[in-house]
Amino acid sequence: METTRHFVATVYVVNDGATLLHEHGKLGLWLPPGGHIDRDELPHEAAKREVREETGLDVTLVCEHDDVSSPTVTSLPEPVHLLLEDINVHEAGVGHQHIDFVYYGRADSRELAPADGEQGTEAWEWVGPEELDERRFDADVARLGREAISLLE
Repeated sequence: METTRHFVATVYVVNDGATLLHEHGKLGLWLPPGGHIDRDELPHEAAKREVREETGLDVTLVCEHDDVSSPTVTSLPEPVHLLLEDINVHEAGVGHQHIDFVYYGRADSRELAPADGEQGTEAWEWVGPEELDERRFDADVARLGREAISLLE
């Protein structure tokens, strides 16, 4: 069986001691904003675009950036994590995976204004570290959410 892999970008958006999550309709998990990287995009560009489309927020990504540079080479902002995520798992194996460039970003506001066709503001929730511990979020989401809050606050 062949596994299909797609490149995606995710951002744990932080503002005032909380990170922004929504319940993903297809997966049934609480997740931060993110989505597929378009063919003409770089991962950090897709991360910022997905946040803007899904939430209306402009974020500042907080990431390392190497100083490797030449006429034919440019360093890209580095994700905090690079994850391989199983999306479609069944008896025959894993049919679909995401290669996820995970960034942490800071938002100057909590004013949400999702683009047309995206989930409305009621789908999103600002979640603090205590809530990440108390509620039944996926362990990885809770861990990365707490880490983003800790690093950006």
